[in-house]
Amino acid sequence: MMLVAKHYRCTHSSSCLCTKGHLSEDVIFLVFQHLNWNPRMIATLSCVCKWFDEIAKRVLWKEFCRTRAPKMMQDLQSCGSHSVDGNWKALGKLLIFCSGCSKNGLFNSINIEGHFVQKTRFSRTSGKSFLMPQCRNDVLYVSDPCEHLDQGDEDSGSCFRGDVGFFRGVFKSFSVSRVKHMLIERKAEFHPTEMCPYCKAKMWNMLQAKMIPKSACARLGAYNDCTEYYVCLNGHLLGICSLLPLTDSEEPSDVE
Repeated sequence: MMLVAKHYRCTHSSSCLCTKGHLSEDVIFLVFQHLNWNPRMIATLSCVCKWFDEIAKRVLWKEFCRTRAPKMMQDLQSCGSHSVDGNWKALGKLLIFCSGCSKNGLFNSINIEGHFVQKTRFSRTSGKSFLMPQCRNDVLYVSDPCEHLDQGDEDSGSCFRGDVGFFRGVFKSFSVSRVKHMLIERKAEFHPTEMCPYCKAKMWNMLQAKMIPKSACARLGAYNDCTEYYVCLNGHLLGICSLLPLTDSEEPSDVE
Protein backbone atom coordinates (compact mmCIF):
# COMPACT_ATOMS: atom_id res chain seq x y z
CA MET A 1 0.00 0.00 0.00
CA MET A 2 1.35 3.40 -1.01
CA LEU A 3 1.51 5.93 1.85
CA VAL A 4 1.97 8.88 -0.52
CA ALA A 5 0.20 9.42 -3.83
CA LYS A 6 2.75 8.83 -6.58
CA HIS A 7 3.89 11.85 -8.62
CA TYR A 8 5.70 11.05 -11.86
CA ARG A 9 6.88 14.55 -12.73
CA CYS A 10 10.52 14.99 -11.65
CA THR A 11 11.32 18.37 -10.13
CA HIS A 12 15.08 18.02 -9.85
CA SER A 13 17.21 20.97 -10.90
CA SER A 14 20.03 20.39 -13.38
CA SER A 15 22.60 21.09 -10.65
CA CYS A 16 21.06 18.69 -8.13
CA LEU A 17 23.47 16.05 -6.82
CA CYS A 18 20.79 13.40 -6.38
CA THR A 19 19.47 13.22 -9.98
CA LYS A 20 20.80 9.67 -10.29
CA GLY A 21 18.40 8.44 -7.65
CA HIS A 22 16.67 9.34 -4.45
CA LEU A 23 14.65 7.79 -1.64
CA SER A 24 11.06 6.83 -2.36
CA GLU A 25 8.39 9.16 -1.03
CA ASP A 26 7.06 6.38 1.21
CA VAL A 27 10.44 6.04 2.91
CA ILE A 28 10.65 9.81 3.50
CA PHE A 29 7.09 9.73 4.88
CA LEU A 30 7.96 6.98 7.38
CA VAL A 31 11.20 8.69 8.48
CA PHE A 32 9.46 11.97 9.23
CA GLN A 33 6.54 10.20 10.86
CA HIS A 34 9.09 8.67 13.26
CA LEU A 35 10.49 12.19 13.84
CA ASN A 36 6.95 13.41 14.67
CA TRP A 37 7.08 15.76 11.66
CA ASN A 38 9.85 17.87 13.20
CA PRO A 39 9.53 21.32 11.53
CA ARG A 40 13.26 22.10 11.69
CA MET A 41 14.08 18.82 9.96
CA ILE A 42 11.40 19.46 7.31
CA ALA A 43 12.85 22.93 6.67
CA THR A 44 16.36 21.46 6.40
CA LEU A 45 15.22 18.80 3.92
CA SER A 46 13.54 21.48 1.79
CA CYS A 47 16.92 23.15 1.23
CA VAL A 48 18.50 20.06 -0.35
CA CYS A 49 16.93 20.33 -3.82
CA LYS A 50 13.71 21.10 -5.68
CA TRP A 51 12.43 17.53 -5.40
CA PHE A 52 12.77 17.47 -1.62
CA ASP A 53 11.24 20.95 -1.38
CA GLU A 54 8.28 19.81 -3.46
CA ILE A 55 7.55 16.74 -1.32
CA ALA A 56 7.94 18.84 1.84
CA LYS A 57 5.32 21.34 0.59
CA ARG A 58 2.96 18.66 -0.70
CA VAL A 59 3.23 16.01 2.03
CA LEU A 60 5.41 16.78 5.06
CA TRP A 61 4.08 20.21 5.99
CA LYS A 62 0.55 18.92 5.55
CA GLU A 63 1.17 16.07 8.00
CA PHE A 64 2.88 18.51 10.39
CA CYS A 65 -0.23 20.73 10.42
CA ARG A 66 -2.57 17.78 10.84
CA THR A 67 -0.55 16.49 13.79
CA ARG A 68 -0.18 19.84 15.58
CA ALA A 69 -3.77 21.06 15.14
CA PRO A 70 -5.95 18.12 14.00
CA LYS A 71 -9.40 19.61 14.75
CA MET A 72 -8.49 22.96 13.21
CA MET A 73 -7.13 21.30 10.05
CA GLN A 74 -10.19 19.09 9.74
CA ASP A 75 -12.41 22.17 9.91
CA LEU A 76 -10.30 24.15 7.41
CA GLN A 77 -10.65 21.28 4.92
CA SER A 78 -14.29 20.44 5.65
CA CYS A 79 -15.47 22.46 2.63
CA GLY A 80 -14.12 19.66 0.42
CA SER A 81 -10.73 21.16 -0.45
CA HIS A 82 -7.68 18.89 -0.28
CA SER A 83 -5.41 21.89 0.26
CA VAL A 84 -5.49 25.18 2.16
CA ASP A 85 -5.20 28.78 1.01
CA GLY A 86 -1.56 29.78 0.67
CA ASN A 87 -0.18 26.18 0.86
CA TRP A 88 0.67 23.87 3.76
CA LYS A 89 4.17 25.27 4.28
CA ALA A 90 2.81 28.75 4.94
CA LEU A 91 0.21 27.40 7.37
CA GLY A 92 2.84 25.32 9.16
CA LYS A 93 4.99 28.41 9.66
CA LEU A 94 2.00 30.41 10.91
CA LEU A 95 1.35 27.76 13.58
CA ILE A 96 4.80 28.01 15.14
CA PHE A 97 6.35 31.37 14.19
CA CYS A 98 5.74 34.84 15.62
CA SER A 99 6.89 37.24 12.88
CA GLY A 100 7.63 40.24 15.14
CA CYS A 101 7.97 43.66 13.49
CA SER A 102 10.48 46.31 12.47
CA LYS A 103 10.36 50.10 12.71
CA ASN A 104 10.06 50.46 8.95
CA GLY A 105 7.93 47.36 8.42
CA LEU A 106 4.30 46.37 8.52
CA PHE A 107 3.34 48.20 11.72
CA ASN A 108 6.00 50.92 11.47
CA SER A 109 6.49 51.07 15.23
CA ILE A 110 9.04 49.16 17.28
CA ASN A 111 11.65 46.57 16.44
CA ILE A 112 10.98 43.04 17.75
CA GLU A 113 12.65 40.07 16.09
CA GLY A 114 10.59 37.15 14.87
CA HIS A 115 10.92 33.88 16.75
CA PHE A 116 9.56 30.36 17.03
CA VAL A 117 7.01 29.67 19.76
CA GLN A 118 6.84 26.45 21.74
CA LYS A 119 3.07 26.26 22.01
CA THR A 120 0.15 28.37 20.77
CA ARG A 121 -3.60 27.96 21.12
CA PHE A 122 -5.75 28.87 18.10
CA SER A 123 -9.44 29.43 18.75
CA ARG A 124 -12.39 29.62 16.38
CA THR A 125 -14.51 31.14 19.16
CA SER A 126 -11.95 33.90 19.76
CA GLY A 127 -11.88 34.54 16.02
CA LYS A 128 -15.50 35.74 16.11
CA SER A 129 -14.37 38.72 18.24
CA PHE A 130 -12.15 39.92 15.38
CA LEU A 131 -15.00 40.05 12.86
CA MET A 132 -17.52 42.80 12.17
CA PRO A 133 -21.13 41.77 13.05
CA GLN A 134 -22.02 41.36 9.36
CA CYS A 135 -19.07 38.96 8.94
CA ARG A 136 -19.74 36.66 11.91
CA ASN A 137 -20.65 33.75 9.62
CA ASP A 138 -17.03 33.65 8.41
CA VAL A 139 -14.70 31.20 10.14
CA LEU A 140 -11.48 32.64 11.58
CA TYR A 141 -9.00 30.95 13.90
CA VAL A 142 -6.90 33.37 15.99
CA SER A 143 -4.00 32.66 18.34
CA ASP A 144 -3.54 33.90 21.87
CA PRO A 145 -1.24 36.96 21.85
CA CYS A 146 2.49 36.30 22.01
CA GLU A 147 3.62 38.69 24.77
CA HIS A 148 6.69 40.92 24.58
CA LEU A 149 7.05 42.90 27.80
CA ASP A 150 8.41 46.42 28.33
CA GLN A 151 8.84 47.38 24.69
CA GLY A 152 9.22 50.80 23.08
CA ASP A 153 9.70 54.28 24.48
CA GLU A 154 7.03 56.33 26.23
CA ASP A 155 8.14 59.35 24.19
CA SER A 156 8.08 57.54 20.84
CA GLY A 157 4.57 58.72 19.97
CA SER A 158 3.45 55.18 19.11
CA CYS A 159 0.63 53.50 21.02
CA PHE A 160 2.45 50.16 20.59
CA ARG A 161 4.73 50.31 23.61
CA GLY A 162 4.92 48.81 27.08
CA ASP A 163 3.60 45.26 27.00
CA VAL A 164 3.06 44.39 23.33
CA GLY A 165 1.21 41.36 22.00
CA PHE A 166 1.44 39.77 18.54
CA PHE A 167 -1.30 37.50 17.28
CA ARG A 168 -1.88 35.58 14.08
CA GLY A 169 -4.71 33.67 12.50
CA VAL A 170 -6.17 32.05 9.42
CA PHE A 171 -9.56 32.19 7.67
CA LYS A 172 -11.42 29.19 6.34
CA SER A 173 -12.23 29.57 2.62
CA PHE A 174 -11.13 33.20 2.60
CA SER A 175 -11.69 33.56 -1.15
CA VAL A 176 -15.48 33.36 -0.63
CA SER A 177 -15.60 35.04 2.80
CA ARG A 178 -17.71 38.07 3.69
CA VAL A 179 -14.56 39.80 5.01
CA LYS A 180 -12.86 39.67 1.61
CA HIS A 181 -16.05 40.86 -0.08
CA MET A 182 -16.25 43.85 2.28
CA LEU A 183 -12.58 44.72 1.80
CA ILE A 184 -13.11 44.86 -1.95
CA GLU A 185 -16.38 46.77 -1.51
CA ARG A 186 -14.64 49.40 0.64
CA LYS A 187 -11.75 49.62 -1.83
CA ALA A 188 -9.24 48.83 0.91
CA GLU A 189 -5.63 49.39 -0.09
CA PHE A 190 -2.79 46.90 0.12
CA HIS A 191 0.29 47.77 2.12
CA PRO A 192 2.59 49.47 -0.42
CA THR A 193 5.72 47.43 0.34
CA GLU A 194 5.21 44.68 2.92
CA MET A 195 4.02 41.15 2.12
CA CYS A 196 2.61 38.38 4.30
CA PRO A 197 5.54 36.84 6.23
CA TYR A 198 3.99 33.39 5.80
CA CYS A 199 3.01 33.20 2.11
CA LYS A 200 4.40 36.43 0.56
CA ALA A 201 0.96 37.61 -0.60
CA LYS A 202 -0.24 41.22 -0.51
CA MET A 203 -1.94 42.40 2.69
CA TRP A 204 -5.00 44.53 3.47
CA ASN A 205 -4.95 46.87 6.48
CA MET A 206 -8.09 46.13 8.51
CA LEU A 207 -7.67 49.35 10.50
CA GLN A 208 -7.59 51.47 7.35
CA ALA A 209 -10.69 49.62 6.13
CA LYS A 210 -12.40 50.38 9.48
CA MET A 211 -13.10 46.69 10.05
CA ILE A 212 -11.67 46.19 13.56
CA PRO A 213 -14.49 45.81 16.12
CA LYS A 214 -14.08 46.83 19.77
CA SER A 215 -14.60 43.20 20.72
CA ALA A 216 -11.09 42.44 19.37
CA CYS A 217 -9.46 44.69 22.01
CA ALA A 218 -11.59 43.11 24.73
CA ARG A 219 -10.69 39.58 23.63
CA LEU A 220 -6.96 40.41 23.55
CA GLY A 221 -7.00 42.34 26.84
CA ALA A 222 -5.64 45.37 24.98
CA TYR A 223 -6.08 49.13 25.15
CA ASN A 224 -8.85 50.53 22.97
CA ASP A 225 -7.54 51.97 19.69
CA CYS A 226 -4.20 50.18 20.18
CA THR A 227 -4.95 47.13 18.06
CA GLU A 228 -4.09 46.74 14.40
CA TYR A 229 -4.10 43.78 12.05
CA TYR A 230 -3.67 42.86 8.42
CA VAL A 231 -5.18 40.08 6.30
CA CYS A 232 -3.44 38.73 3.21
CA LEU A 233 -4.96 37.46 -0.04
CA ASN A 234 -4.69 33.89 1.26
CA GLY A 235 -6.55 34.67 4.50
CA HIS A 236 -3.61 34.77 6.91
CA LEU A 237 -4.07 37.33 9.68
CA LEU A 238 -1.24 39.16 11.44
CA GLY A 239 -1.73 41.70 14.23
CA ILE A 240 -0.26 43.72 17.08
CA CYS A 241 -1.74 45.27 20.23
CA SER A 242 -0.73 47.07 23.44
CA LEU A 243 -1.74 44.86 26.34
CA LEU A 244 -3.45 46.16 29.46
CA PRO A 245 -1.57 45.53 32.73
CA LEU A 246 -3.09 42.58 34.56
CA THR A 247 -4.10 42.71 38.23
CA ASP A 248 -5.66 40.12 40.48
CA SER A 249 -8.89 42.12 40.59
CA GLU A 250 -9.39 42.29 36.84
CA GLU A 251 -11.67 39.92 35.02
CA PRO A 252 -11.93 39.46 31.26
CA SER A 253 -14.96 40.92 29.52
CA ASP A 254 -16.45 40.61 26.06
CA VAL A 255 -17.77 43.51 23.99
CA GLU A 256 -20.08 42.68 21.12
